[in-house]
Amino acid sequence: MTQFDNRREAFENKFAHDADLRFKATARRNRALGLWAAGLLGKTGAEAEAYAKSVVMADFEEAGEGDVFRKVKTDLEAAGVAVPDEAIRETMNDLMEKAVQEVMTE
Repeated sequence: MTQFDNRREAFENKFAHDADLRFKATARRNRALGLWAAGLLGKTGAEAEAYAKSVVMADFEEAGEGDVFRKVKTDLEAAGVAVPDEAIRETMNDLMEKAVQEVMTE
C-alpha cells in the first residue's frame, strides 16, 4: 500500500503544482492583455497599470476566460475602439503562450 500512497501523493503534488503554474500564467496573461488594451484606450502610466489590474480582477467573476474577454471587449467598444473579437482572442492566446514560457523559466 505504501507504493500506491506514494504514487497518489506524487500525482496530487503534480496536480497542485500545475494548477499553481496555470494560475500564475493566467494572471500574467491578463495583466499583459490589460496593458495592451490600455494602450488602445490611450491610457499610460499609473492609469494603464490600474486598468491592467482591473482586467486581472475581472477573471475572478466566473470560471474560464470569458469574463476577461467580455471586459476588454466592452471597454474597447465603450471607448469607440473597434477591435475584432478574433484580434482580442488571438492576442489573448499569444500572451498566454508568452506567459506560460515566462512562468516555466522562473
